[in-house]
Amino acid sequence: MKKSEITTPIPAMAQVLLIMLLVAVSWFCPLVPLSAASSDLEVAGWIPWWQDTAGIKSATKHIDTLDTIYPFAFEVTAQGNLVDKAGLRDRGWRSLIRLADKKGVAVIPSVMWFDGEQIHTVLRDRRLRDAHIKEIVTMVEKGRYDGVNIDYEGKKPDTIDHFSHFLKDLKHALGSERLLTCAIEARTPPADLYTTVPNPLRYANDYKAIAEHCDRIELMTYDQQRADLTLNKTRQGLPYMPVADDVWVEKVVDLALEDFTEDQVYLGIPTYGRVWDVTVAPEWYRDYKLAGTLNLPRFKELAKEYRIREGRSVGGDAVVSYFPKGSPFEMLNKSPTPKGTPRGYEAAAKALAHATRTGQEVTVRFGSYSDATTAAGRLDIAAAYNLRGVAFFKIDGEEDQKIWSLLK
Repeated sequence: MKKSEITTPIPAMAQVLLIMLLVAVSWFCPLVPLSAASSDLEVAGWIPWWQDTAGIKSATKHIDTLDTIYPFAFEVTAQGNLVDKAGLRDRGWRSLIRLADKKGVAVIPSVMWFDGEQIHTVLRDRRLRDAHIKEIVTMVEKGRYDGVNIDYEGKKPDTIDHFSHFLKDLKHALGSERLLTCAIEARTPPADLYTTVPNPLRYANDYKAIAEHCDRIELMTYDQQRADLTLNKTRQGLPYMPVADDVWVEKVVDLALEDFTEDQVYLGIPTYGRVWDVTVAPEWYRDYKLAGTLNLPRFKELAKEYRIREGRSVGGDAVVSYFPKGSPFEMLNKSPTPKGTPRGYEAAAKALAHATRTGQEVTVRFGSYSDATTAAGRLDIAAAYNLRGVAFFKIDGEEDQKIWSLLK
């Protein structure tokens, strides 16, 4: 995305009162019980290899709530060979897999690949592709897993047909008794993604082919950030760098269901958040630089450490803002909060007021994260679209524990 597409100066304060009202409604609405339709959703979740001890413990505790477990386990070398980062033969994993089998919970390991050049090199070469497929099928058969989850991201448009052929051949090799599930990047509608839609518009995923060859499709409806230019403009006036906005999620689902069937789709729900250093110029929040990826416990610690209040964005994320210790702008904590500032945005609003008044650029830290309230909204979206289920990224013991009560 071109920098000019996301950094157009905007008048900030004019919209604050309207946004304040919307945020207030979101904040004070209680976490309501899910509808009967929501309770019919299948529930899946990824357990990451880098925090698998706590993830296994959490999944074990809540095994009766889960329908599918995805061990986020296998990475791929440049030659297309699998590397078990999780150690699925270790005692903890073996115990969970036995319990899942007893409870009728499917275990489907993920194969992850994030190097687009390597993916292209292997999948375009029939010999390398066949060897890669054979190794995946052997892994599934030896582990007696219920299938495999393919998560190949960052692919090039030139790889589109090679990836489709790979899925077709992999599904054939797995056979009808084992599932092929595909974690697919969220596709923002072109009119919202570009100021001028490219012609021709090229994608790295052929949704129609994926719908044909994948038994399940997990839509990765998270890490939206600044992808939706329309929402960037609509939400202006406050810092806006969402993990996922409810409105964006619905746009992604609407577009996906043009090719996928409702019974194939699991809506991805995040259980993490990110913090950003925001450069604030007069009248606008200009630039965002990633400061870290955090889970809910750390956000709670930050709120306590900085004596700040958590708020709620209009799009559904929980939010905080603060000046980090050692910041040259810490003195702004003592300045008055601009009238009408929504909860959670106090430090950001002070930074904007100071920058606008003095012409001096200010850096403030802004956090946006997904908790149980966020998850409740996404469960309702999945139910409203009659999707097959939801898939949480991630189950690692640090997900908001209130989420589990929503799923019973």
